[in-house]
Amino acid sequence: MVKDFISLADYTGAEIMALLNLADELKRLQKTGRPHRLLEGKTLAMIFEKPSLRTRLTFQLGMFQLGGFSLLMDSRLGVRESVPDVAHNLERWVDGIMARTFRHEDVCLLARSAAVPVINALTDKLHPCQILADVQTLREHKGTSLCSLKVAFVGDGNNVFHSWANFASRLPLNLTLVCPEGYEGDPEITGRVAKEAQGTFAITHDPVSGLKDADAVYTDVWASMGQEEESAMREKVFLPYQVNKKLMELAKPDAVFMHCLPAHRGHEVSDEVIDGPNSVCFDQAENRLHAQKAVLASLLRGDRVLSIFAELNHK
Repeated sequence: MVKDFISLADYTGAEIMALLNLADELKRLQKTGRPHRLLEGKTLAMIFEKPSLRTRLTFQLGMFQLGGFSLLMDSRLGVRESVPDVAHNLERWVDGIMARTFRHEDVCLLARSAAVPVINALTDKLHPCQILADVQTLREHKGTSLCSLKVAFVGDGNNVFHSWANFASRLPLNLTLVCPEGYEGDPEITGRVAKEAQGTFAITHDPVSGLKDADAVYTDVWASMGQEEESAMREKVFLPYQVNKKLMELAKPDAVFMHCLPAHRGHEVSDEVIDGPNSVCFDQAENRLHAQKAVLASLLRGDRVLSIFAELNHK
């Protein structure tokens, strides 16, 4: 069993699917009012270097609903004291650490240094929690069989796309990045995924071919946190890739629109799309709670998902 949740590439397809199935079960229990206090007495330290709405509230609520307790830390890793020193302190007090940071290397160092599980809640390189919630949402709207589905990611080959790519390297989903030249993502990640992809994996600069037969159209902000000084330049480059009604019409008629939020309305997406009947972005936001609860339950218990299912069914 993997100790930490840093990258979906660290997991097998079967392990990822087990987490998704557990997320579905935990959502069902929450919706029907059945208690599932799997983390009674457990504590989670939450480190935030970046502002947060969905991540902060869903992890905090998730620990509460699972019977545990969370502590907030607003600080930059490696500034006041070294990352290993932070890890060695926290491991003496808490059962797990969640970190939302700028530098991916800091979360990796935190995981290597801490004896307790570390969860990557977003870095400049990866955002694995988001993709678990996204796929949970996709399964709810398009069925549990992913192999016939095509996701077209429109825009920057950023941390969210990298985690989608890692997912596609473990499970049979078809993924296409539709982006301007020069924004194709980390070549180390895309090169590996091109070899390991379980379905089709493509990168194109042409929206027409990229969105053809897409079951889901996904986009994200054009300038992520830490890239604000590039906003004006990026707006010119990415404008032809705005997900509006005309672009959505290039996909299948029943294609869903997805966004990890926050959305910059009028930039990467138009109001008519994000507020339209095919938008599932707020379902994605809801599922952050349930998907992350599955990760928390699995890691903080140090237990396999099947054992957790057995305990839930016994109650």
